[in-house]
Amino acid sequence: MPTPEMKLRQAMIDSCKKMNDTDLNQGTSGNISVRRGKKMLITPSAIAYDEMRPRMIASMPIDKDYGAWQGPKAPSTEWRFHLDIMRDRDDVGAIVHLHPPYATAVAINRKAIPACHYMIAAFGGNTIRCSGYARYGTKTLSRLALKALKDRHGCLLANHGMIALGTDLNQALWRAVELETIAKHYMLSLQIGKPVILSKKEIQKTMKGFETYGVQPQKPAY
Repeated sequence: MPTPEMKLRQAMIDSCKKMNDTDLNQGTSGNISVRRGKKMLITPSAIAYDEMRPRMIASMPIDKDYGAWQGPKAPSTEWRFHLDIMRDRDDVGAIVHLHPPYATAVAINRKAIPACHYMIAAFGGNTIRCSGYARYGTKTLSRLALKALKDRHGCLLANHGMIALGTDLNQALWRAVELETIAKHYMLSLQIGKPVILSKKEIQKTMKGFETYGVQPQKPAY
């Protein structure tokens, strides 16, 4: 019988496949990490999701031996911002990084997404910020991502993609879908005129309502 951790590893692989099946991601460009006690589990680098197996998921200590990892395959090249977010944010239990079409298009233009839709409240504020640009896998990119994620549950990465955070994997995936949907709405609204942006007060009211709305963190079955 699979152990709880092996079930979690399989859930990560299943989530990667789902991301591609729903066109949220393409190829192996996306990656997922999940907090497991004092370590972080993260998908391996450059392995096709259909070929990925639970034992290939890399394990990295969160609070010591920075950059160390265990497993038959190296962790995603984006391990640095995954690990730095886990170290900086106790509230984060899972991280999803993707290159979805609409969010990435906005990120290519290096624009923040304003409060064009009330669902932006699910990300902790009245904007989804866009970070500055740095090459993938670098310390600079990690630093810029942390800045864009301050007091937020998601951000865009300039000329790159997006990051969505959650207390658990289900919530992180839910936010990834919502971020891409908001980006799509924003881009379409720009094509027909000037979007009407909701006020900070309106978003704050929505955030209050969201305390009992959306995908809430749940005790995992694995």
